[in-house]
Amino acid sequence: MSSGDAITLIPAFNEEPRLPAILEGLRDVFGESEVVVIDDGSRDGTGAVARRHGATVLTHPFNLGYGAALQTGYKYALGRGAKLVVQIDADGQHDPRQIPALVRLLLEGEADLVLGSRFLEPGMYHMGRMRTIARLGFQRLARVAGLQITDPTSGFQAMNRAVLDLYTLEFFPSDYPDVDVLLEAHRSGLRIRECPVAMNESQRPSTLHGGLKSLYYIYRLALALFAGLRLGNQRQG
Repeated sequence: MSSGDAITLIPAFNEEPRLPAILEGLRDVFGESEVVVIDDGSRDGTGAVARRHGATVLTHPFNLGYGAALQTGYKYALGRGAKLVVQIDADGQHDPRQIPALVRLLLEGEADLVLGSRFLEPGMYHMGRMRTIARLGFQRLARVAGLQITDPTSGFQAMNRAVLDLYTLEFFPSDYPDVDVLLEAHRSGLRIRECPVAMNESQRPSTLHGGLKSLYYIYRLALALFAGLRLGNQRQG
């Protein structure tokens, strides 16, 4: 696969200390991929560090949210004609050495979207009680809609062009694109697979799932899931 066919996306907000190790790891493992860092209004040297390590940098003038940063990357990749995209977070949780396992399922035609799962194999990862309860709840709701997944909030993903076509549409949320987005992909007929991966503990406190944001996150996803399930039932009727 040529360098223009694959793009790695890294949404980043104030990740200057963590980016160098991630970018070096990507170069060692997935060197043929163009690396794109979406600097989502950082107030530190995130963009400058990414450029020094050879990444393409897309800059938001102010912080728009994790989902908005991802969609900026998706639109860039679509415009570049990428055949596959890998996305990893910038907090050090995702190990670039595991990218080939995700990509292999795409190249072998077994999936359109591959999720790196922390929970596909027992005992691989432990999270806090509240986040575990939320994950299991979203997992059960997804199962009701016909989607069998163990890690609905994983940001470690690989996707083909069909997924890019969907994820660049207006429905894609600007804040927390998680299981509601996966359900839309499932309803659109895209094949979703999981691949077991080991993830590190985040090197910083979560900017998505802390304090009152945790409650908002659960509320918003539950609302989106409920609306999605109703829409799915209406389509079937």
